[in-house]
Amino acid sequence: MGKTVVEACPCGLPDFAKCCGSFISGQQLPVTAEQLMRSRYSAYTLADEAYLRASWHASTRPVDAIVHDDGAKWLGLDVKRHVQHGDEATVEFVARYRIDGRAHRMHEVSRFLREDGKWYYVDGTFPEKSKEK
Repeated sequence: MGKTVVEACPCGLPDFAKCCGSFISGQQLPVTAEQLMRSRYSAYTLADEAYLRASWHASTRPVDAIVHDDGAKWLGLDVKRHVQHGDEATVEFVARYRIDGRAHRMHEVSRFLREDGKWYYVDGTFPEKSKEK
């Protein structure tokens, strides 16, 4: 008998099919804002524009393309904290990526809202940029 190959999830957890894959495919809805954030990170690595649009709150969803062909290679995700108060939550994370051989990191504190049992990304702030002012 052949051994089942389990593909690691781009978000850093061990099993894509049981993790972000089930959310991106629509088989399940994320139960927490952290699950939604992880699945959105994975969708960015897969350039899945449709999932990113569907999971972005209508009040702040961009009209223009979300995924850009800038050559970014996503390298990893580190979730720093997840705080939920009822139907609102924040998730702080650092995403690492490389463009043209240069390493970058994006540190964001994202806001999420749950409406009719479904979590949506609203917007985010960038703590390191606010320190530069």
